[in-house]
Amino acid sequence: MSTNTTSTPSGGDTPLKNAPAKVDSGSTGHDTESADDLGHGNSPAAWTAVVIMLVGFAVGTLAFFLDIPWIVWASAGLVVVGLLVGLVLKKAGFGVGGHRYVPKAHN
Repeated sequence: MSTNTTSTPSGGDTPLKNAPAKVDSGSTGHDTESADDLGHGNSPAAWTAVVIMLVGFAVGTLAFFLDIPWIVWASAGLVVVGLLVGLVLKKAGFGVGGHRYVPKAHN
């Protein structure tokens, strides 16, 4: 275990109080990503949910700018619908690792 030290005017090293231990910055602890790595959300369920929610946010932003409150609230509802559609598609097997999901090969 190493401790952080500081040089004193007399030339000696004294440990710093409350200093964090040195960390090896060469390793991040993460392996390199591969095409077989799951969990990046690249699935029909995720893409469908994101597109629906993106449309909801875009329409809601425009409606907010134009001061049309009922469309702002309707678009907020569309964002919730996008979330629910993504969850339903995931349950139906279209999410990452689902039985209906066929990942594309990455070249």
